[in-house]
Amino acid sequence: MAKASKKRVLKKKVTAATAKQRMLKLLICSDAPEQALRYHGFQRIAGVDEVGRGALFGPVVAAAVILPECLDELAAAGLKDSKQLTREERETLDTQIRGMALAFAIAAVDAETIDRVNIYQASRMAMLAAVQALTIEPDHLLIDAMRLDHPCRQTKLIYGDSLSLSIAAASVIAKVHRDAMMRELDALHPGYGLASHKGYATPAHRRALAEIGPCALHRRSFAPCRGEDDEELDELTAELLFEDADLEQDLEAADWA
Repeated sequence: MAKASKKRVLKKKVTAATAKQRMLKLLICSDAPEQALRYHGFQRIAGVDEVGRGALFGPVVAAAVILPECLDELAAAGLKDSKQLTREERETLDTQIRGMALAFAIAAVDAETIDRVNIYQASRMAMLAAVQALTIEPDHLLIDAMRLDHPCRQTKLIYGDSLSLSIAAASVIAKVHRDAMMRELDALHPGYGLASHKGYATPAHRRALAEIGPCALHRRSFAPCRGEDDEELDELTAELLFEDADLEQDLEAADWA
């Protein structure tokens, strides 16, 4: 009975997360934040975002991107939060962003470090490392919902990857990079379905953990990797479970019964 009750609670959280994703689709991703900063004299604006925060497996990956002033081309191409794009759309945009960016950089923090410092701090570390790896020094950081230990002026923008083209560009680059990494690691660590769920806590991934146990790249500080339940992770998982528009229907149709 307790197990069935927990599944019903998780299903409600997933439904709420799906509703949130639909709400985010109503937001307009534009260069308005960048233009406001340029009005105040900032020119080298870096968008910064991370992916993989809610996964049970592998690193958290961050990207920092400095784009040119005119972003009409990316807006016309449909750039927005990577979670709202299909794989094909992301990969096309990834090539376009890399081709026009003044500078971009990617950084990752591994599962061992995540377990040591916690996922929030690891996400900040990855973001900071990406900013520090830029070949052009930014004069302002546009960051999705965080602040970094960096001397550069910063704007923490809630739902930034749905509102700022620079943050959305960082989101796309980071996700394309991490997804490719997960497909490669799927061949090295078979049985978990990494190529499909990218390390997130799907029912199939949890079943695999129960059957064959975690591998060296699983995040042991996350309760499911220890065979335990974690309501806080369930809530995070409900929000971040499917960072892929292709999988939204799978999320709604998942076998929670």
